[in-house]
Amino acid sequence: MIFPKLPLAHWVNLTVNWTYQRLGPMFQVISHIVHTCVRGLIALFIFVPWWMLIILFAILTFKAGRWRLMIGSVLGLLLIYDLQLWSHMISTLVLVLVSSLLSVSVGLPLGIVMARHKRMDQLLSPLLDLMQTMPSFVYLVPVLMFFNIGIVPAIFATLIFAMPPVIRLTRLGILQVPSDVVEAARAYGANDGQLLWKVQIPLALLTIKAGINQTIMLSLSMVVISAMIGAGGLGENVVSALSTINVGKGFDAGISIVIIAIILDRLSQRLGRSQQPQIEQHGGMEL
Repeated sequence: MIFPKLPLAHWVNLTVNWTYQRLGPMFQVISHIVHTCVRGLIALFIFVPWWMLIILFAILTFKAGRWRLMIGSVLGLLLIYDLQLWSHMISTLVLVLVSSLLSVSVGLPLGIVMARHKRMDQLLSPLLDLMQTMPSFVYLVPVLMFFNIGIVPAIFATLIFAMPPVIRLTRLGILQVPSDVVEAARAYGANDGQLLWKVQIPLALLTIKAGINQTIMLSLSMVVISAMIGAGGLGENVVSALSTINVGKGFDAGISIVIIAIILDRLSQRLGRSQQPQIEQHGGMEL
């Protein structure tokens, strides 16, 4: 070899170890809080009668897609209950909802900052490229170092994996707001805050909602993979089926995951069906 091999893996391990030695107690506190909250949500959802949750989903899917989607969702959930995978489904659903909420809560502000500050955009864009191209299994390694095994590392791995779409599409939606509309808002005396919340965010809402939909779908896929580090849920059944070469068990878990994915996808898409707000260009603008 002409060039010596860079000890990149060694450098990464040193960085991770240095971070854990100094921030280990903080990670333990965060882990305890997140674990307690998620376990409490799972216990609450399991405590609620299964038929009551199905009725709730029926109402939500009826508003989202009328009768066809409602009937399909109810039949799908009844199938999951009949397969005796209800508690596993609840665990998966809670992990997806928590991970998606955290991803959106962090991703939306970052997308707004990237759209409004070019230097931040230049700084975060390579990091987002890395996050989107890195194989999903790689995310499981560092979170195990910081949070051991269980649902907490699964949530943080999912957070990192699922956050880029909402960041990028939030930035894209704001940047795609027509410049003449922005100039008109400035002409009417809008400050930066009014321009963002009363002009740019409403006009970028459809794109932002598409990012949220993609984040939810990516969260579901990562939560299933995270069963390899003890996240539980339907992914645990998939891993068990792989280890025992049980095709039937894997199919039961797989069809249950598909049902949940379709329901979440349709419900999140419903957010994007509202008409994009229009700003009057001739009759004045309310700021």
